[in-house]
Amino acid sequence: MIRPSLTTLLIALAGAALFNLLHIPIPWLLGPMIAVLIANNSSKLRLAWPRYVRDIGLVLTGYSMGLSLTRDALVEIGRQLPSMLLMTVTLVVMCAGTAVIISRLTGINFPTLMTGSIPGGLTQMITLAEEFPRIDVTIVTLFQVVRLMMIVIVVPLLLFSPLLGGEHVGGAAAAGSAAAEWPALLSGLPILLPVCVLGVILGKACKLPTAHMLGPMLAAAAAALCGFHGPELPSPLLAFSQLVIGCYVGLLLQPGKLPHKARTITLALAGGSVLIAVSLVLTWLHSRLHNAAAITSFLSLSPGGMDQMGLMAHETGADLSIVTSYQTFRLLFIYFAVPPMLKWLFQRMEKREASAGSD
Repeated sequence: MIRPSLTTLLIALAGAALFNLLHIPIPWLLGPMIAVLIANNSSKLRLAWPRYVRDIGLVLTGYSMGLSLTRDALVEIGRQLPSMLLMTVTLVVMCAGTAVIISRLTGINFPTLMTGSIPGGLTQMITLAEEFPRIDVTIVTLFQVVRLMMIVIVVPLLLFSPLLGGEHVGGAAAAGSAAAEWPALLSGLPILLPVCVLGVILGKACKLPTAHMLGPMLAAAAAALCGFHGPELPSPLLAFSQLVIGCYVGLLLQPGKLPHKARTITLALAGGSVLIAVSLVLTWLHSRLHNAAAITSFLSLSPGGMDQMGLMAHETGADLSIVTSYQTFRLLFIYFAVPPMLKWLFQRMEKREASAGSD
């Protein structure tokens, strides 16, 4: 396990160095992710990445995001709560519409395509799919993985395009404050460590999705509201969190193992493109309604992982509290509300089909 992990680390560092050299945005996340993805799928190297290392990166990311949830930010979140619900429901409804269209074009059953289209956690959707015999778990996995690949590649390109006008500000901000960050971090460890550890423990006890990130995020926000302000994380630690998450995602994506690659990938790309297009429309609507910057709106409404969107918000100077709030709301809504709804819908469909067959 040690040698494959070291090999993965060296490849990830090479990817980060190359992306830094080429001035590609978010180099410590995208560089390792793309480099590990290519090496894992085009070479015979044995690669591995410990899950607990990824979890450390999630804890750091969650803690950093939690610091942005100040009292003023929470007031703004309360004001935007109806928008969060409306836009999340709109995204889920568009997923259902896309699933219906692709089902009619291909003959793949609707439950399979609906489960594969929902922008929730990969593991959660696969687990849900396994509960219904008629759902093709392979196709669900394919659609979820392709969506994830599209998000981590296409979203940064759109983010720094003239359409949204994002700028890479993470490095510049870090350079000016690096000297002051480490002493503050060391003096703030008595707050940081208990907050993170307690957050993970409570997150797991409450069965929160991605407990290693949501737990520390909520714990850091609660501590700040109670007057215990933890230290900001130095830029090297944020770069480390991006790298370890990028390595894990890069190993997760294995397009070479997909069955019926051309046809199914084309359908999955079409579904992912629809999701991104809907996100752009909602971005325009959100920025008009709340007078928000386009990059903040886009990262808030992109159907990607909260960790990746949070890291991109760090790097682009987007309003991290708004991005965190929208992504957290969507994650919790999809995690807690969508599976029961899908189970009810699929069970009704099965009963209706069984009744029609008996007649």
